[in-house]
Amino acid sequence: MIAETVCSAVAAAGLGIAAVTAYRKRFLSAARIAAYSLVPLGLVMTGVVQWLADTAFSVTAWAGFAVLGLSWLLFATTRAVERRRGGTRKERREARAAERRAAAPAAPAAPTASAPSLGPGTRASTRPATAPRGDSADDFSDIEAILKKHGI
Repeated sequence: MIAETVCSAVAAAGLGIAAVTAYRKRFLSAARIAAYSLVPLGLVMTGVVQWLADTAFSVTAWAGFAVLGLSWLLFATTRAVERRRGGTRKERREARAAERRAAAPAAPAAPTASAPSLGPGTRASTRPATAPRGDSADDFSDIEAILKKHGI
């Protein structure tokens, strides 16, 4: 009841301001103000304000919002835990199987004409991907040399 009265008063005040604005020959602004002021009146006439007022003061409605919030919180938590673990059991099982397939040596394929021949010993002559680490001072000597080169 009070919400409808407030909305009607806002609409009446807005229409009064629109009339004053139109009197000052600012018709475009007056039309825009009138449009805005008619919105609360339309909401009252359609019953939306009554529905909102009933919802705002209803314990059942607020309990429903709390249940929806709890549901959203559970969804978000389970999703975060699933991401942290690395997916579902099925996904982890498939990932382990893929790792095993990748680690297993492939059967030697017959050489084809399109495959280039690298010759013997090319694999052994390359440097390993991870060089053995020496002293911790050696780790920073390269960085120091680069900094000195640039005058830093």
